[in-house]
Amino acid sequence: MSDNAARPRILWSPAADLDRRMLDYTVGDDRAWDARLLPWDVLGSLGHVEGLRAARLLSNGDHARLRASLRAALGAIGRGRLGIGRQHEDVHSAVEDWVTRRAPGLGERLHAGRSRNDQIACDLRLYLKDALLHLHDGTLALADALLGFAAGHRTALWPGYTHQRRAMPSSGGLWALAFAEGLLDTAETLPALWATVDRSPLGSAAGYGAPLPLRRELVARVLGFAGPEHAVTAVQNGRGKLEAAVLFWCTQVGHDVGKLAQDVVLLSAEEFGFLVIPPGLATGSSMMPHKRNPDLFELTRGRAAALEGDLAAVLHLKSKLPSGYHRDFQLLKEPLFRGLDRTAEMLAMMAHAVPRLQVDRARAEAALRGGALATDEVMRRVELGRAFRLAYREVADEIRGGREPAEPTRAEIVARRRATGNLGNLGLPAVRARLRRARRWGARERRRFDSAIARLAGRRSARPGRRPAKGGR
Repeated sequence: MSDNAARPRILWSPAADLDRRMLDYTVGDDRAWDARLLPWDVLGSLGHVEGLRAARLLSNGDHARLRASLRAALGAIGRGRLGIGRQHEDVHSAVEDWVTRRAPGLGERLHAGRSRNDQIACDLRLYLKDALLHLHDGTLALADALLGFAAGHRTALWPGYTHQRRAMPSSGGLWALAFAEGLLDTAETLPALWATVDRSPLGSAAGYGAPLPLRRELVARVLGFAGPEHAVTAVQNGRGKLEAAVLFWCTQVGHDVGKLAQDVVLLSAEEFGFLVIPPGLATGSSMMPHKRNPDLFELTRGRAAALEGDLAAVLHLKSKLPSGYHRDFQLLKEPLFRGLDRTAEMLAMMAHAVPRLQVDRARAEAALRGGALATDEVMRRVELGRAFRLAYREVADEIRGGREPAEPTRAEIVARRRATGNLGNLGLPAVRARLRRARRWGARERRRFDSAIARLAGRRSARPGRRPAKGGR
């Protein structure tokens, strides 16, 4: 092992005799999770040096050299030439080490007015803004796929269920519409969460500011934030709370995605047969040649459940800590990143799968027999002037006596359900209008964010590098 590899780059201590076991334990697997933050750490530093120049803590010449070096670091990340090695404690030491070796005597100025505490908070918020916009897009893509399914199967009748027993007529269109609207409900809450993420923590330093004339508003603006987190003490007090809010939003997406997946598992089973999973989306058995298993939907259901575990981990990690920074916060990254990955994977897979699902209309409509049309007969008599309670008892007595109520035609079932949001009046144009509004919000915030990042990076378009799909490894 080289001497450089044997001695980690430590920003907080000049000592060469630090206990290696202690370092390994405190660093843990942070390097792996930090890998996805590399471009965001460089971009945060680019914003910081703009603030240092504005505060006259950097000359114009030093600013130009540092900016050029940091922009070169972005390119090195893209080419795989800058990474976090064993010689680095974290993402911050990797970037500062890279800059310092290329600009000796100047790279050492980069950390003025900053702590790793506000630095990591800035990295995470930049990363989260990018990740949340991607998840917002993915949520709307799945909602769009469900609306397409609803339009194609609006009159594909099958029974709706309460208590897992046949209740009243529903349809493939009404079923899909419920999930599309549920996802839109969650997508429309993102602006409130966004307002919290969209605040720059830089200038809060270790949690109590810095005795320097820092230009926090300017730094926030050049980084594409709406403004700074006002109280410097609020930044570290909000650690964990922000991650929990993000994961809670993800669990709300997971609520609908997991329930959708469970419905597909159930309604495609032989005992129901309403939905048909095409062979290309099913797996088989190594022993039983007839099996077509809904593994992708089962795993989606499982991932949605695991999301709640990620949220629980964050809630427990942050609970009962006093104000200020604590090293416990380092452990927030794993459940946060894991939860974001799970959400992205579920959304992409389900948006791919939903348009390929088919409906067996004959099986679905046959299941309406056996009581699911009894309420229709009650309401038919009500429309003829019979009191509801009397009509209800009459139909109930007839069913107990073995007489099935007269069945309406399929056209009558649809025609009698014209109230807003019923299977005869899905109101898809209004829901699609919600989808368009949500997309406009996402596109506007994406342009604002990307424009700021592009200016910092010195290029026309801002794509600092996509998040690794699995755990940053």
